[in-house]
Amino acid sequence: MVKFWRNYRGTILLFCGLILGGLAGAVWGTKVNVVKPLGDLFLNLMYMILIPLVFFSISSAIAGMTEMKRLGKILATTLLVFLGTALISAILGYLAVLLFRPINNVDMASVRHLMGNVKGAGKQVSGLEQLINTFTVDDFSKILSKDHMLPLIVVALFTGIATSTSGEATKPFARVLAAGNVVTMKIVKYIMYYAPIGLGCFFATVIGNLGSEMVTAYLRTWLVFLGFAFFYFFFVMSGYAFVAGGAAGFKMFWKNIGKPAITAIATSSSAATIPVNLEYTKRMGVTPDIAETVIPLGANTHKDGSVVGGILKATFLFVLFGRNIASPENALLIICTGFLVGVVMSAIPGGGFVAETVIITVFGFPMSALPLILIISEIIDVPATLLNSSSNTTAGMLVTRFVEGKDWLKNFQKIQ
Repeated sequence: MVKFWRNYRGTILLFCGLILGGLAGAVWGTKVNVVKPLGDLFLNLMYMILIPLVFFSISSAIAGMTEMKRLGKILATTLLVFLGTALISAILGYLAVLLFRPINNVDMASVRHLMGNVKGAGKQVSGLEQLINTFTVDDFSKILSKDHMLPLIVVALFTGIATSTSGEATKPFARVLAAGNVVTMKIVKYIMYYAPIGLGCFFATVIGNLGSEMVTAYLRTWLVFLGFAFFYFFFVMSGYAFVAGGAAGFKMFWKNIGKPAITAIATSSSAATIPVNLEYTKRMGVTPDIAETVIPLGANTHKDGSVVGGILKATFLFVLFGRNIASPENALLIICTGFLVGVVMSAIPGGGFVAETVIITVFGFPMSALPLILIISEIIDVPATLLNSSSNTTAGMLVTRFVEGKDWLKNFQKIQ
C-alpha cells in the first residue's frame, strides 16, 4: 500500500483536485469564478518556467550524446522498427478518433470564449510561408516567448548539436546545460506540488461556466483511449509478435508479457519497467545484445501510447476551436504531429510537457488551452504507459527477426 501511494501519490492528489473542482463548479456554477486567480497562478508559474525548461531539456539531451558510432545494424534496425510501429499507432489512433469522435456533438463555443479567441486560435496552417514562420523568427528576442515554441526548439537543437560536436572545449558548457536542466526540472517539480489546487481551481471555473459538457468530453476521450489501448495491446501487439515469430512468437509473447504489463500498470512509469522488461524480453527469445539495446532505448524514444495521446490532444483542440479534423491536410498534420510528440519529444527530459506546447504551437492555438490537454495527459497516463512499455517487447522481437533471420526463435528454443 505504501509503494502504491508512492507511485500514484501525485496522480491521486491531482485527480482529487479535479474531482473537487468539478463538483464545486457543478454546485455553485459561475460563483466559482472567485477561485479563478488560483488557477491562473498555476498557469502563470508553468508559463514562466516554460522557456528555460524547453531550452535546457533539449539542448542538454543532445549535448550529452557522445556514443553514436558502434551500434551498427542493431541500432539501424531498432530505429526502423520504432518509427514503423509509431507511425502505425499514429494512423490507427487517428482513425479511432475519426470513428468515435470523443467530443463530437458537444457545443464548445463557450469553451472557446472562456479560453479566449486570441490571435491565431483559428488560423489554418498551410503553405511554405507558414512553415517558415512556424519554425523560425526574425529576431532572437522572439524565441523567449511561449508563442514561438518551435523556433526555441530549433535553437536548442542547434545548441545541443554544436556542443556535442565541438570536442573538449565545450565540455564545461555541456555541464552548464545539464545543470540547467536539473534545476529547471526541480522547479517544475516544486510547481507541480501546487497542481492539485491550481488545476482544480481552473477545472472548477471550466465546469462552473460550462456545466457537464466538459466532463462528458473528458469521459468520452478517456473511454476512446481505453478502448484503443485494449485493441492495440491484444490485437496489434499480437500481430507484431506473429510477424516476428509466427504462431510460436505469438505464444512466446503471451507467455511472458503478463509481469511486464502488470508492472507498467502498477508503476505508471516506462523507466520503472526496464528491469522486468529486460528479463522477460530475453525469455521471449530476444538475444541479450538486442534486448539491452532496444528496451532502455525504447523506454525513452519508443512510446506508441504517447503517439496516440498526441493525436487525441490535437483533435481535442481541433474540435474545441471549430476546425475540421477530417480534411486531408489536417489529417496529415495531426498524424505527423502525434508521431512527432510521441517519438521525438518523448526522448527529451520533461518531454511530455514540451509535447503539449508543441501541439498548441504547431496549430496556432492559444496557449491558454494548455491546461485542457494537460488534464488529458493525466487521465490517459496508465493505459498509455502500458502501451509505451509493452510495445518495446514486441519491438525487440521484430528487431531480432530482422537481425537474426527467420529462424531466430527456433534457434532459441533449441538451446532451452
